[in-house]
Amino acid sequence: MKQIKYIVLLMIGSIFTSCGSDFLEPIPSSGVTSGSYYTTESEVETGIISIYDALQGVNDNNLNNNHGVQYEFYLTEMRSDNTRTKSQEGEAAQFEFYNVEATNGIVANYYASFYSVIFRANTVLESLGVIADANTAAAFEAEAKFNRAYAYFNLVRLFGDIPLIDKVIPPLDTETQYTRVATSTVYNLIVSDLITAVAGLDNTYKTRASKAAAQAMLAKVYLTIGEYSLAQGLCEDVVGSGFVLQSNFNDIFYNERNSEIIFAIGYESALSADSQNFSAEWMNAVGRTSGVNYVTTDAVTALTDFGGDRAQYSYRIDPFQPTQNQVVKYLPNGESGGADGKTFVSDATLAGNDWIVLRYADVLLMHVEAIMAGGADTSSSNALTSFNMVRNRAGLADDDDGTITKAELLLERRVELAFENHRFFDLVRFGEAESVFSAFSAANGLGYSSSDLLLPIPQREINLSKGVMNQNPGY
Repeated sequence: MKQIKYIVLLMIGSIFTSCGSDFLEPIPSSGVTSGSYYTTESEVETGIISIYDALQGVNDNNLNNNHGVQYEFYLTEMRSDNTRTKSQEGEAAQFEFYNVEATNGIVANYYASFYSVIFRANTVLESLGVIADANTAAAFEAEAKFNRAYAYFNLVRLFGDIPLIDKVIPPLDTETQYTRVATSTVYNLIVSDLITAVAGLDNTYKTRASKAAAQAMLAKVYLTIGEYSLAQGLCEDVVGSGFVLQSNFNDIFYNERNSEIIFAIGYESALSADSQNFSAEWMNAVGRTSGVNYVTTDAVTALTDFGGDRAQYSYRIDPFQPTQNQVVKYLPNGESGGADGKTFVSDATLAGNDWIVLRYADVLLMHVEAIMAGGADTSSSNALTSFNMVRNRAGLADDDDGTITKAELLLERRVELAFENHRFFDLVRFGEAESVFSAFSAANGLGYSSSDLLLPIPQREINLSKGVMNQNPGY
Protein backbone atom coordinates (compact mmCIF):
# COMPACT_ATOMS: atom_id res chain seq x y z
CA MET A 1 0.00 0.00 0.00
CA LYS A 2 1.21 3.55 -0.62
CA GLN A 3 1.07 4.73 2.98
CA ILE A 4 1.38 1.36 4.70
CA LYS A 5 4.22 -0.64 3.29
CA TYR A 6 7.66 -2.06 3.94
CA ILE A 7 7.07 -2.82 7.63
CA VAL A 8 5.67 -6.20 6.66
CA LEU A 9 8.83 -7.51 5.07
CA LEU A 10 10.99 -7.15 8.16
CA MET A 11 8.52 -7.95 10.92
CA ILE A 12 6.42 -10.81 9.62
CA GLY A 13 8.23 -12.28 6.66
CA SER A 14 9.22 -15.33 8.65
CA ILE A 15 5.59 -16.08 9.45
CA PHE A 16 4.08 -15.77 6.01
CA THR A 17 6.37 -17.88 3.87
CA SER A 18 3.54 -19.36 1.84
CA CYS A 19 2.71 -16.55 -0.60
CA GLY A 20 3.21 -18.64 -3.69
CA SER A 21 1.84 -21.86 -5.09
CA ASP A 22 3.10 -23.89 -2.11
CA PHE A 23 0.66 -22.25 0.32
CA LEU A 24 -1.45 -25.33 0.91
CA GLU A 25 1.43 -27.79 0.93
CA PRO A 26 1.91 -29.38 4.35
CA ILE A 27 4.89 -27.93 6.23
CA PRO A 28 6.81 -29.14 9.31
CA SER A 29 4.78 -28.81 12.50
CA SER A 30 7.74 -27.16 14.27
CA GLY A 31 7.69 -24.03 12.09
CA VAL A 32 7.20 -20.46 13.34
CA THR A 33 3.63 -19.70 14.42
CA SER A 34 1.73 -16.49 15.00
CA GLY A 35 1.78 -17.19 18.72
CA SER A 36 5.55 -16.58 18.84
CA TYR A 37 5.25 -13.15 17.24
CA TYR A 38 2.01 -11.28 17.92
CA THR A 39 2.25 -9.97 21.47
CA THR A 40 1.19 -6.31 21.12
CA GLU A 41 -1.39 -4.19 19.33
CA SER A 42 1.21 -2.74 16.95
CA GLU A 43 2.46 -6.19 16.03
CA VAL A 44 -1.07 -7.34 15.26
CA GLU A 45 -1.48 -4.29 13.02
CA THR A 46 1.51 -5.44 10.97
CA GLY A 47 -0.52 -8.59 10.39
CA ILE A 48 -3.39 -6.46 9.11
CA ILE A 49 -1.01 -4.72 6.69
CA SER A 50 0.31 -8.08 5.53
CA ILE A 51 -3.18 -9.01 4.34
CA TYR A 52 -3.15 -6.07 1.92
CA ASP A 53 0.38 -6.99 0.91
CA ALA A 54 -0.95 -10.40 -0.15
CA LEU A 55 -3.79 -8.78 -2.11
CA GLN A 56 -1.33 -6.43 -3.77
CA GLY A 57 0.90 -9.32 -4.81
CA VAL A 58 4.44 -9.45 -6.16
CA ASN A 59 5.34 -7.56 -9.33
CA ASP A 60 7.07 -10.18 -11.43
CA ASN A 61 6.23 -13.03 -13.79
CA ASN A 62 7.36 -15.87 -11.53
CA LEU A 63 4.35 -18.11 -10.94
CA ASN A 64 5.93 -19.34 -7.71
CA ASN A 65 5.26 -15.91 -6.19
CA ASN A 66 1.97 -14.54 -4.93
CA HIS A 67 0.50 -12.17 -7.54
CA GLY A 68 -2.70 -11.29 -5.70
CA VAL A 69 -5.16 -9.34 -7.84
CA GLN A 70 -2.58 -8.64 -10.56
CA TYR A 71 -3.54 -11.77 -12.51
CA GLU A 72 -7.28 -11.57 -11.95
CA PHE A 73 -8.05 -10.30 -15.44
CA TYR A 74 -6.98 -13.65 -16.90
CA LEU A 75 -9.63 -15.48 -14.90
CA THR A 76 -12.41 -12.95 -15.48
CA GLU A 77 -12.15 -10.56 -18.44
CA MET A 78 -10.43 -13.07 -20.69
CA ARG A 79 -13.09 -15.68 -19.98
CA SER A 80 -15.80 -13.24 -21.02
CA ASP A 81 -16.66 -11.54 -24.31
CA ASN A 82 -14.60 -8.47 -23.37
CA THR A 83 -10.97 -9.38 -24.02
CA ARG A 84 -8.67 -11.88 -25.70
CA THR A 85 -4.98 -12.60 -26.21
CA LYS A 86 -2.76 -11.01 -28.81
CA SER A 87 -0.62 -14.06 -29.52
CA GLN A 88 -3.20 -16.85 -28.96
CA GLU A 89 -0.40 -18.86 -27.39
CA GLY A 90 0.48 -20.35 -24.04
CA GLU A 91 -1.47 -20.56 -20.82
CA ALA A 92 -3.04 -17.12 -21.33
CA ALA A 93 -4.79 -18.31 -24.48
CA GLN A 94 -6.46 -21.14 -22.56
CA PHE A 95 -8.78 -18.58 -20.97
CA GLU A 96 -9.77 -17.06 -24.29
CA PHE A 97 -10.49 -20.41 -25.93
CA TYR A 98 -12.25 -21.94 -22.91
CA ASN A 99 -9.80 -24.81 -22.72
CA VAL A 100 -8.23 -24.07 -19.35
CA GLU A 101 -6.28 -27.03 -18.03
CA ALA A 102 -6.02 -28.12 -14.41
CA THR A 103 -2.26 -27.61 -14.68
CA ASN A 104 -2.60 -23.94 -15.69
CA GLY A 105 -0.06 -22.03 -13.60
CA ILE A 106 -2.02 -18.76 -13.61
CA VAL A 107 -5.05 -20.49 -12.08
CA ALA A 108 -2.88 -22.18 -9.47
CA ASN A 109 -1.22 -18.89 -8.61
CA TYR A 110 -4.51 -17.06 -8.10
CA TYR A 111 -5.93 -19.87 -5.99
CA ALA A 112 -2.86 -19.96 -3.73
CA SER A 113 -2.63 -16.17 -3.57
CA PHE A 114 -6.13 -15.78 -2.21
CA TYR A 115 -5.73 -18.61 0.27
CA SER A 116 -2.66 -16.71 1.44
CA VAL A 117 -4.95 -13.73 2.09
CA ILE A 118 -7.25 -16.02 4.07
CA PHE A 119 -4.34 -17.48 6.04
CA ARG A 120 -3.11 -14.02 7.00
CA ALA A 121 -6.59 -12.91 8.00
CA ASN A 122 -7.05 -16.02 10.15
CA THR A 123 -3.71 -15.38 11.83
CA VAL A 124 -4.77 -11.86 12.78
CA LEU A 125 -8.13 -13.08 14.06
CA GLU A 126 -6.44 -15.67 16.26
CA SER A 127 -4.17 -12.99 17.76
CA LEU A 128 -6.77 -10.45 18.85
CA GLY A 129 -6.56 -11.54 22.46
CA VAL A 130 -3.33 -9.59 22.98
CA ILE A 131 -5.13 -6.27 22.33
CA ALA A 132 -6.30 -4.59 25.52
CA ASP A 133 -8.58 -1.98 23.97
CA ALA A 134 -11.91 -3.54 22.97
CA ASN A 135 -12.61 -0.97 20.26
CA THR A 136 -9.25 -1.55 18.60
CA ALA A 137 -9.74 -5.31 18.75
CA ALA A 138 -13.19 -4.96 17.16
CA ALA A 139 -11.81 -2.75 14.38
CA PHE A 140 -9.00 -5.21 13.61
CA GLU A 141 -11.46 -8.09 13.62
CA ALA A 142 -13.71 -6.22 11.19
CA GLU A 143 -10.81 -5.43 8.87
CA ALA A 144 -9.49 -8.99 8.83
CA LYS A 145 -12.96 -10.41 8.23
CA PHE A 146 -13.63 -7.98 5.38
CA ASN A 147 -10.54 -9.21 3.58
CA ARG A 148 -11.27 -12.86 4.32
CA ALA A 149 -14.76 -12.40 2.89
CA TYR A 150 -13.39 -10.66 -0.19
CA ALA A 151 -11.00 -13.56 -0.82
CA TYR A 152 -13.65 -16.22 -0.32
CA PHE A 153 -16.16 -14.33 -2.48
CA ASN A 154 -13.77 -14.37 -5.43
CA LEU A 155 -12.74 -17.99 -4.88
CA VAL A 156 -16.26 -19.39 -4.51
CA ARG A 157 -17.46 -17.61 -7.65
CA LEU A 158 -14.52 -18.89 -9.68
CA PHE A 159 -14.11 -22.44 -8.34
CA GLY A 160 -17.45 -23.40 -6.75
CA ASP A 161 -17.16 -25.72 -3.75
CA ILE A 162 -13.84 -24.96 -2.03
CA PRO A 163 -12.04 -25.72 1.23
CA LEU A 164 -13.33 -23.51 4.05
CA ILE A 165 -10.57 -22.56 6.46
CA ASP A 166 -11.83 -20.15 9.11
CA LYS A 167 -9.02 -20.46 11.63
CA VAL A 168 -5.31 -21.19 11.78
CA ILE A 169 -4.99 -24.94 11.40
CA PRO A 170 -2.13 -27.32 12.25
CA PRO A 171 0.23 -27.82 9.30
CA LEU A 172 -0.70 -31.48 8.97
CA ASP A 173 -4.47 -30.95 9.00
CA THR A 174 -4.82 -31.94 5.38
CA GLU A 175 -8.48 -32.83 5.72
CA THR A 176 -9.45 -29.20 6.41
CA GLN A 177 -7.02 -27.92 3.80
CA TYR A 178 -8.43 -30.07 1.02
CA THR A 179 -12.05 -30.90 1.82
CA ARG A 180 -14.36 -28.93 -0.45
CA VAL A 181 -17.54 -27.65 1.19
CA ALA A 182 -20.79 -26.52 -0.44
CA THR A 183 -20.92 -23.00 -1.85
CA SER A 184 -23.84 -22.22 0.47
CA THR A 185 -21.62 -22.87 3.48
CA VAL A 186 -18.93 -20.60 2.05
CA TYR A 187 -21.50 -17.85 1.47
CA ASN A 188 -22.69 -18.19 5.06
CA LEU A 189 -19.18 -17.34 6.27
CA ILE A 190 -18.83 -14.49 3.75
CA VAL A 191 -22.10 -12.91 4.90
CA SER A 192 -21.22 -13.34 8.58
CA ASP A 193 -17.77 -11.80 8.05
CA LEU A 194 -19.14 -8.81 6.16
CA ILE A 195 -21.86 -8.15 8.71
CA THR A 196 -19.10 -7.99 11.34
CA ALA A 197 -17.10 -5.70 9.05
CA VAL A 198 -20.02 -3.31 8.53
CA ALA A 199 -20.52 -3.04 12.29
CA GLY A 200 -16.86 -2.54 13.14
CA LEU A 201 -15.51 -0.20 10.44
CA ASP A 202 -15.74 3.49 9.62
CA ASN A 203 -15.00 5.33 6.37
CA THR A 204 -11.46 6.45 7.12
CA TYR A 205 -9.74 4.58 4.29
CA LYS A 206 -9.99 3.93 0.57
CA THR A 207 -7.09 1.47 0.29
CA ARG A 208 -8.00 -0.37 3.46
CA ALA A 209 -11.35 -1.80 4.47
CA SER A 210 -14.11 0.65 5.33
CA LYS A 211 -17.75 0.53 6.37
CA ALA A 212 -18.91 1.56 2.89
CA ALA A 213 -16.66 -1.05 1.26
CA ALA A 214 -18.14 -3.75 3.50
CA GLN A 215 -21.67 -2.55 2.74
CA ALA A 216 -21.04 -2.49 -1.02
CA MET A 217 -19.41 -5.91 -1.03
CA LEU A 218 -22.16 -7.39 1.12
CA ALA A 219 -24.71 -5.91 -1.28
CA LYS A 220 -23.00 -7.69 -4.17
CA VAL A 221 -22.94 -10.93 -2.19
CA TYR A 222 -26.67 -10.57 -1.48
CA LEU A 223 -27.36 -9.95 -5.18
CA THR A 224 -25.41 -13.11 -5.98
CA ILE A 225 -27.49 -15.25 -3.60
CA GLY A 226 -30.81 -13.57 -4.41
CA GLU A 227 -31.34 -11.50 -1.25
CA TYR A 228 -32.47 -8.43 -3.19
CA SER A 229 -34.17 -6.38 -0.48
CA LEU A 230 -31.13 -6.68 1.78
CA ALA A 231 -28.91 -5.63 -1.12
CA GLN A 232 -31.11 -2.63 -1.84
CA GLY A 233 -30.89 -1.37 1.72
CA LEU A 234 -27.11 -1.64 1.73
CA CYS A 235 -26.79 0.17 -1.60
CA GLU A 236 -28.95 2.98 -0.25
CA ASP A 237 -26.74 3.17 2.84
CA VAL A 238 -23.70 3.67 0.58
CA VAL A 239 -25.56 6.24 -1.52
CA GLY A 240 -26.11 8.21 1.67
CA SER A 241 -22.43 8.04 2.68
CA GLY A 242 -21.18 11.00 0.65
CA PHE A 243 -19.62 9.35 -2.40
CA VAL A 244 -19.86 11.33 -5.64
CA LEU A 245 -19.32 10.39 -9.29
CA GLN A 246 -16.31 12.04 -10.88
CA SER A 247 -17.45 14.53 -13.51
CA ASN A 248 -14.77 13.30 -15.92
CA PHE A 249 -14.79 9.54 -16.45
CA ASN A 250 -11.04 9.41 -17.00
CA ASP A 251 -10.39 10.99 -13.60
CA ILE A 252 -11.70 7.86 -11.87
CA PHE A 253 -8.49 6.07 -12.78
CA TYR A 254 -5.91 8.87 -12.63
CA ASN A 255 -7.18 11.13 -9.84
CA GLU A 256 -6.52 8.38 -7.33
CA ARG A 257 -8.44 8.06 -4.04
CA ASN A 258 -11.12 10.29 -5.54
CA SER A 259 -14.72 10.78 -4.40
CA GLU A 260 -15.95 7.78 -6.42
CA ILE A 261 -13.53 5.21 -5.02
CA ILE A 262 -14.91 3.01 -2.27
CA PHE A 263 -12.13 0.41 -2.05
CA ALA A 264 -8.94 -0.01 -4.07
CA ILE A 265 -5.70 -1.99 -3.83
CA GLY A 266 -2.90 0.59 -3.67
CA TYR A 267 0.29 0.55 -5.74
CA GLU A 268 3.23 2.92 -6.20
CA SER A 269 5.14 3.36 -9.46
CA ALA A 270 8.84 2.65 -9.99
CA LEU A 271 9.17 0.54 -6.82
CA SER A 272 9.57 -3.13 -7.59
CA ALA A 273 8.21 -4.06 -4.16
CA ASP A 274 5.08 -1.92 -4.44
CA SER A 275 4.24 -1.51 -8.14
CA GLN A 276 2.11 -3.57 -10.50
CA ASN A 277 2.58 -4.92 -14.01
CA PHE A 278 -0.99 -5.58 -15.08
CA SER A 279 -0.79 -2.26 -16.97
CA ALA A 280 2.00 -3.80 -19.03
CA GLU A 281 0.15 -7.07 -19.54
CA TRP A 282 -2.94 -5.23 -20.71
CA MET A 283 -1.63 -2.66 -23.14
CA ASN A 284 2.10 -2.98 -23.81
CA ALA A 285 2.62 -4.12 -27.39
CA VAL A 286 6.18 -5.33 -26.83
CA GLY A 287 6.76 -9.08 -26.63
CA ARG A 288 4.56 -12.15 -26.47
CA THR A 289 3.99 -11.91 -22.74
CA SER A 290 2.41 -8.47 -23.07
CA GLY A 291 -0.83 -7.32 -24.62
CA VAL A 292 -2.63 -10.45 -23.48
CA ASN A 293 -5.81 -8.59 -22.54
CA TYR A 294 -6.71 -7.04 -25.90
CA VAL A 295 -10.24 -5.77 -26.50
CA THR A 296 -12.61 -7.93 -28.52
CA THR A 297 -14.50 -6.54 -31.51
CA ASP A 298 -17.68 -7.27 -29.60
CA ALA A 299 -16.61 -5.04 -26.68
CA VAL A 300 -15.43 -2.29 -29.04
CA THR A 301 -18.86 -2.26 -30.68
CA ALA A 302 -20.64 -2.06 -27.33
CA LEU A 303 -18.44 0.81 -26.15
CA THR A 304 -18.64 2.70 -29.43
CA ASP A 305 -22.41 2.38 -29.76
CA PHE A 306 -23.49 2.69 -26.12
CA GLY A 307 -20.55 3.95 -24.05
CA GLY A 308 -20.74 7.66 -24.77
CA ASP A 309 -17.69 9.46 -23.40
CA ARG A 310 -16.49 6.21 -21.80
CA ALA A 311 -15.37 4.71 -25.09
CA GLN A 312 -12.40 7.02 -25.59
CA TYR A 313 -11.15 6.33 -22.07
CA SER A 314 -11.66 2.57 -22.13
CA TYR A 315 -9.81 1.40 -25.24
CA ARG A 316 -7.59 2.68 -28.04
CA ILE A 317 -6.15 1.46 -31.31
CA ASP A 318 -2.74 -0.14 -30.85
CA PRO A 319 -0.35 2.39 -32.45
CA PHE A 320 1.82 -0.41 -33.84
CA GLN A 321 -0.95 -2.82 -34.82
CA PRO A 322 -3.91 -0.80 -36.14
CA THR A 323 -6.17 -3.85 -36.29
CA GLN A 324 -5.80 -4.38 -32.52
CA ASN A 325 -7.40 -2.50 -29.62
CA GLN A 326 -5.83 -2.03 -26.21
CA VAL A 327 -7.29 -1.48 -22.74
CA VAL A 328 -6.37 2.03 -21.56
CA LYS A 329 -8.12 2.44 -18.22
CA TYR A 330 -4.83 1.82 -16.46
CA LEU A 331 -2.19 3.48 -18.59
CA PRO A 332 0.78 4.12 -16.30
CA ASN A 333 2.15 7.48 -15.15
CA GLY A 334 -1.24 9.18 -15.34
CA GLU A 335 -1.26 9.36 -19.12
CA SER A 336 -4.70 9.56 -20.65
CA GLY A 337 -5.90 6.99 -23.14
CA GLY A 338 -8.09 7.27 -26.19
CA ALA A 339 -9.26 5.34 -29.22
CA ASP A 340 -7.20 7.62 -31.47
CA GLY A 341 -3.98 5.81 -30.61
CA LYS A 342 -2.33 8.60 -28.59
CA THR A 343 0.14 8.31 -25.71
CA PHE A 344 1.74 4.93 -26.32
CA VAL A 345 3.80 3.70 -23.40
CA SER A 346 6.49 1.14 -24.10
CA ASP A 347 7.35 0.12 -20.51
CA ALA A 348 4.55 -0.20 -17.97
CA THR A 349 6.08 -2.93 -15.83
CA LEU A 350 6.51 -0.70 -12.76
CA ALA A 351 3.12 1.02 -12.87
CA GLY A 352 1.57 2.61 -9.80
CA ASN A 353 -2.10 2.68 -10.74
CA ASP A 354 -4.35 1.49 -7.92
CA TRP A 355 -6.60 -1.46 -8.68
CA ILE A 356 -10.20 -0.37 -8.09
CA VAL A 357 -12.30 -3.09 -6.46
CA LEU A 358 -15.44 -1.07 -5.64
CA ARG A 359 -16.57 2.34 -6.87
CA TYR A 360 -19.72 4.40 -6.61
CA ALA A 361 -21.00 3.84 -10.15
CA ASP A 362 -20.94 0.10 -9.50
CA VAL A 363 -23.09 0.64 -6.39
CA LEU A 364 -25.59 2.80 -8.29
CA LEU A 365 -26.03 0.06 -10.89
CA MET A 366 -26.26 -2.57 -8.15
CA HIS A 367 -29.04 -0.44 -6.67
CA VAL A 368 -30.97 -0.79 -9.92
CA GLU A 369 -30.33 -4.54 -9.93
CA ALA A 370 -31.57 -4.88 -6.37
CA ILE A 371 -34.78 -3.02 -7.17
CA MET A 372 -35.25 -5.16 -10.28
CA ALA A 373 -34.99 -8.17 -7.93
CA GLY A 374 -34.34 -10.77 -10.59
CA GLY A 375 -37.18 -9.59 -12.80
CA ALA A 376 -37.17 -8.63 -16.46
CA ASP A 377 -37.39 -4.87 -15.91
CA THR A 378 -38.22 -2.05 -13.53
CA SER A 379 -39.90 1.35 -13.80
CA SER A 380 -39.02 2.39 -10.25
CA SER A 381 -38.20 6.09 -10.01
CA ASN A 382 -35.41 5.30 -7.55
CA ALA A 383 -33.87 2.82 -9.99
CA LEU A 384 -34.16 5.34 -12.83
CA THR A 385 -32.43 8.00 -10.74
CA SER A 386 -29.44 5.75 -10.06
CA PHE A 387 -29.33 4.47 -13.64
CA ASN A 388 -29.48 7.91 -15.19
CA MET A 389 -26.77 9.31 -12.93
CA VAL A 390 -24.33 6.84 -14.46
CA ARG A 391 -25.56 7.50 -18.01
CA ASN A 392 -25.51 11.28 -17.63
CA ARG A 393 -21.89 11.28 -16.45
CA ALA A 394 -21.04 9.54 -19.73
CA GLY A 395 -22.77 12.30 -21.72
CA LEU A 396 -25.86 10.20 -22.44
CA ALA A 397 -29.47 11.23 -22.02
CA ASP A 398 -31.84 9.71 -19.48
CA ASP A 399 -33.37 6.35 -20.26
CA ASP A 400 -35.88 7.24 -22.97
CA ASP A 401 -38.91 5.12 -22.06
CA GLY A 402 -38.86 5.12 -18.26
CA THR A 403 -38.27 1.37 -18.03
CA ILE A 404 -34.94 -0.35 -17.46
CA THR A 405 -34.74 -3.89 -18.78
CA LYS A 406 -32.32 -6.53 -17.57
CA ALA A 407 -30.56 -6.40 -20.94
CA GLU A 408 -30.15 -2.62 -20.66
CA LEU A 409 -28.73 -2.91 -17.16
CA LEU A 410 -26.25 -5.59 -18.21
CA LEU A 411 -25.16 -3.44 -21.14
CA GLU A 412 -24.77 -0.37 -18.94
CA ARG A 413 -22.65 -2.35 -16.48
CA ARG A 414 -20.57 -3.64 -19.38
CA VAL A 415 -19.68 -0.24 -20.82
CA GLU A 416 -19.32 1.52 -17.45
CA LEU A 417 -17.17 -1.18 -15.82
CA ALA A 418 -15.43 -2.54 -18.91
CA PHE A 419 -12.10 -4.27 -18.18
CA GLU A 420 -12.51 -3.89 -14.40
CA ASN A 421 -13.10 -7.65 -13.95
CA HIS A 422 -16.87 -7.44 -13.52
CA ARG A 423 -18.27 -8.74 -16.81
CA PHE A 424 -17.85 -12.48 -16.18
CA PHE A 425 -19.35 -12.29 -12.69
CA ASP A 426 -22.19 -10.06 -13.91
CA LEU A 427 -23.25 -12.48 -16.62
CA VAL A 428 -23.21 -15.41 -14.19
CA ARG A 429 -25.14 -13.48 -11.55
CA PHE A 430 -27.77 -12.33 -14.06
CA GLY A 431 -28.20 -15.89 -15.38
CA GLU A 432 -27.04 -14.87 -18.86
CA ALA A 433 -23.57 -16.41 -19.00
CA GLU A 434 -24.61 -19.60 -20.78
CA SER A 435 -26.39 -17.86 -23.64
CA VAL A 436 -23.85 -15.03 -24.06
CA PHE A 437 -20.75 -17.22 -23.93
CA SER A 438 -22.27 -19.88 -26.18
CA ALA A 439 -23.12 -17.31 -28.86
CA PHE A 440 -19.77 -15.54 -28.51
CA SER A 441 -17.91 -18.84 -28.68
CA ALA A 442 -19.78 -19.97 -31.80
CA ALA A 443 -19.17 -16.64 -33.55
CA ASN A 444 -15.44 -16.68 -32.82
CA GLY A 445 -14.54 -20.35 -33.10
CA LEU A 446 -13.96 -20.86 -29.38
CA GLY A 447 -14.67 -23.95 -27.28
CA TYR A 448 -17.13 -22.86 -24.60
CA SER A 449 -19.22 -25.46 -22.75
CA SER A 450 -21.31 -25.09 -19.60
CA SER A 451 -18.59 -26.62 -17.41
CA ASP A 452 -16.38 -23.62 -18.24
CA LEU A 453 -18.32 -21.42 -15.84
CA LEU A 454 -16.09 -22.85 -13.11
CA LEU A 455 -12.32 -23.02 -13.25
CA PRO A 456 -10.51 -26.27 -12.45
CA ILE A 457 -9.20 -26.88 -8.98
CA PRO A 458 -5.41 -26.66 -9.53
CA GLN A 459 -4.03 -30.10 -10.23
CA ARG A 460 -1.27 -29.53 -7.72
CA GLU A 461 -3.86 -29.23 -4.95
CA ILE A 462 -5.59 -32.40 -6.14
CA ASN A 463 -2.26 -34.23 -6.02
CA LEU A 464 -1.31 -32.90 -2.59
CA SER A 465 -4.68 -33.89 -1.15
CA LYS A 466 -3.92 -37.57 -1.70
CA GLY A 467 -7.45 -38.42 -2.75
CA VAL A 468 -9.31 -36.00 -0.48
CA MET A 469 -10.07 -33.43 -3.19
CA ASN A 470 -12.23 -34.01 -6.26
CA GLN A 471 -12.04 -32.05 -9.51
CA ASN A 472 -14.73 -29.86 -11.06
CA PRO A 473 -16.71 -31.45 -13.92
CA GLY A 474 -15.19 -31.09 -17.38
CA TYR A 475 -11.54 -31.10 -16.29
